[in-house]
Amino acid sequence: MTTKTTNIIYWVSTIIFAGLMIFASVGGLKPTAQVIQIFHDGLGYPIYFIQYISYAKLLGVVAILIPGLNKTLKEWAYAGLFFDLAGAVYSGIAVSAQFDPKMLGLLMWIIPGIISYYFWRKKVYER
Repeated sequence: MTTKTTNIIYWVSTIIFAGLMIFASVGGLKPTAQVIQIFHDGLGYPIYFIQYISYAKLLGVVAILIPGLNKTLKEWAYAGLFFDLAGAVYSGIAVSAQFDPKMLGLLMWIIPGIISYYFWRKKVYER
């Protein structure tokens, strides 16, 4: 695979992943009644946590989008975003006490992140 192809796959998957994570965080920056109902009433998260996790996601997105950022910071950003998605799946399963097939929809969010991370590693460590 050429460097150009690697870069294209990396940037396309990263922009998709970043867009999905931004979309997931926007509602929690200033939680509306609907967001509070889902996260606080439905999942049991404290209200202050909704804003915290939303800002953390945005910081993670910024970190993965900055070219040349310190490798360790990018690794932590990817890890944090994946932990967020894993926590979302776990929270949904734990609250419903059974597996809801809608949880598989989160795979659409995880897959571009995995592709982005894989090709970022390929770009950084295989030069």
